Amino acid sequence: MKKELIALRVNGRVHELAVEPNSTLLDVLRQELNLTGSKRGCDDSSCGACTVAVDGLPMLACTLLTVSCEEHEITTIEGLAEHGNLAAIQKEYGNSGGAQCGYCTPGFMMSVHWLLQQTPNPSDEEISNALSSNLCRCTGYVQMYQAIRAAIAAEQERRDT
Repeated sequence: MKKELIALRVNGRVHELAVEPNSTLLDVLRQELNLTGSKRGCDDSSCGACTVAVDGLPMLACTLLTVSCEEHEITTIEGLAEHGNLAAIQKEYGNSGGAQCGYCTPGFMMSVHWLLQQTPNPSDEEISNALSSNLCRCTGYVQMYQAIRAAIAAEQERRDT
């Protein structure tokens, strides 16, 4: 299959790549750009482990064609940290034990990050709705909600100072 030359903007940097027209964003992120935080879970958009942000919206990279992302801003879990400092949700997942095996964690964090950008103090129902595209097979979600609530408090404290 003939490759196409594209410019892909990922985590604030532009990458010129030759990709096959049918390559998924997940494959390009992991194999070409060595951004392995997004995970391959299901390949049919049912688990959310591959969630990334495209123009700020959570999208499933396992079913998204790379060529369709050319003029868009893509953010991966690696791109949430700023100047070497973890985002609040990243810190609090660690502090609260929000991850069990950790496989689904990046996808959850990307969905939560999007939610907090839209709704700084979401209700439990809003959190549940935002996470409805993500699955975890290891936990009862209690620690995840604790991490999310701690991240909300940390962000609110940061804004207040």
